[in-house]
Formats: sequence, C-alpha cells, structure tokens
Amino acid sequence: MTLHIEVTQAPTEEEHQALILPLRAYNASKTGVTKPEPIALLVRDEHEQILGGLYGRVFYQWLYIELLSVPENARGQGLGSRLMRMAEDHAREKECLGIWLDTFEFQAPGFYRKMGYSEFGQIVDYPPGHKRFFFQKRLINIA
Repeated sequence: MTLHIEVTQAPTEEEHQALILPLRAYNASKTGVTKPEPIALLVRDEHEQILGGLYGRVFYQWLYIELLSVPENARGQGLGSRLMRMAEDHAREKECLGIWLDTFEFQAPGFYRKMGYSEFGQIVDYPPGHKRFFFQKRLINIA
C-alpha cells in the first residue's frame, strides 16, 4: 500500500468524519461506548434574549465546561458563581468524577481558583504574550 499526505486548508465535514470515526471506534474499544451529553445554562433578559451563560458537555464521566460568559453589567454580582454551582450540581446528578475547563490569564483564573478548582497545566504564549490555564475540580475521590 502506498500512502501519501495531502494538506487542505478547508477540510470538509466528510473529511473530518473520516478522521474521527476510526478514532472514536478505537477509544470505544478501550473505554466503552460513550456519547457526549451537552448542557447549556442560559442567562436571558426580560425579552428572552440570551446575554450569557454556560455551555459544556459530559463525556467519560467528566463535565467539560467549554464556555462561561457573564454579561458585563452583571459581573461581580454572583452570577458566574451561581452558574458554576448549577453546573457542579448537574455533574453530580450525572455522577461525574469531576469538572475540567480552560481559561486565559486575562479571563478568569482567579475566579476558578476561588471556586475550588486546581490548576493542572498551562500553555505559555497562547496567545502570544499570555497564558492559557487548565483547571479541574474533582467531585468524587477514587481510592
């Protein structure tokens, strides 16, 4: 079999699926079949417009928080903490082992530390001149 590598700057969804399907099959052979379960906590105004919230997904018994967005005029009033507590409650209901997330140094690393999350990694110069932090909070301890 002769193999070659092709570079594309605009991969299609079909190409993406061709890459991810065998990887998912391999992962399932090692961990069992699991499907991501999304969750969204939406902050709406009186006109039902979405102004912020939290988006994540439960996968492999962990909740990954992809996005946390608090409207600027609501910052410092406990809304972010409330969203995080609601996400933690959801993770416990789903019997998650923990929660993980990432944030930039100019976003909210101090907030996550205050919420009881511990740093488990960082990337320096991502973006250039800044750091990206990775945090986790274990909900269930395994001996």
